Amino acid sequence: MRYLPASKYAETLKYLWHNYRHQEQGVAYPFYASYKINLTCNFKCRFCNLWQDQQPGLPTEDVFKVLDNVGKSSIFLLSMEGGEPLLKPDFLEILKYARRQPFYLMVTTSERGLTTQYPMREYCKYIDFLHISIDEGHVNLEMFDELEEYVAFGSSVCVQTVVTNKDIDRLDYKVRRCWEAGAKIVIMPAVHLDGTKDYYPEFFAFRDKVLALKKQFPNVIITPDNFYGNVERGSCSSSSIIIDTDGVLYYPCRVLPYRGMNLLETPLMDFVRTQHAQQLRNVMTACDKHCGWYQYFATSSYTSIQDAFGTIQPYFAELLGGVPKPRAGIERLPKIRDL
Repeated sequence: MRYLPASKYAETLKYLWHNYRHQEQGVAYPFYASYKINLTCNFKCRFCNLWQDQQPGLPTEDVFKVLDNVGKSSIFLLSMEGGEPLLKPDFLEILKYARRQPFYLMVTTSERGLTTQYPMREYCKYIDFLHISIDEGHVNLEMFDELEEYVAFGSSVCVQTVVTNKDIDRLDYKVRRCWEAGAKIVIMPAVHLDGTKDYYPEFFAFRDKVLALKKQFPNVIITPDNFYGNVERGSCSSSSIIIDTDGVLYYPCRVLPYRGMNLLETPLMDFVRTQHAQQLRNVMTACDKHCGWYQYFATSSYTSIQDAFGTIQPYFAELLGGVPKPRAGIERLPKIRDL
């Protein structure tokens, strides 16, 4: 894993300390950003509504402006998502530009044919964390059979799997396959979005299953333990933000769909310091939806140094220069297509 400039780590600690001291007022400084660089997608997941608006995204130069804005902010990790980012024709150019920014870069994809249809080894020269969405919603479970090939791309690989009320019992296989392949997995509940059916799992059964698997397979599941308590308490956080396809920021969150500040026009850091932004954070604090949206409830870790430490703990070996490898000398699970 690469290292960012020392000044970035120092700034991050400063912002983390500020958020911790003022957490009762809502988090001022975000650390994680999800950027929907397009909404073009080959899937129509039953728990997702983004594919209903097939937007190609901004022109390349405007994407660069968004990345420049994010690079001058408190954002420590940017996730490029969609839609499907691999379908953006200028994706390699965007990756190269993003790599020059002082943040870690994650790309989330659900595309089949990663080993044959896309230049993933070239892409992964610029990607720190490659998240691959594999679940029943994407109807791409056979990709679990190819995990060892994905790990060989060169980025830190994590499976991102959305759990519905119909497939909690299949988590054992998914986690075991990630453990075998040297990949990680983030497990999140299917949030009930507008225009979709309600597939949200029974929360306590979901929680107990994931916590049991975390004990069985240490350092494989990166879903933080405090995620579950945060959902129960309704303790979500604006330490995580979503940037829409046109560069407009959803704030304080995607569930309370206020769209206002445009990153093509306004510095992110100027906006989060305004009284208006504070008022919006107050709205988030008063929300009683308990929706379970992963990035808002998991990233509240960034108001606590102890919780933040626990969140990155599964990556310690990679931070010290280790490279995950498939586990040798173990009896492999049968391929999912053979089950």
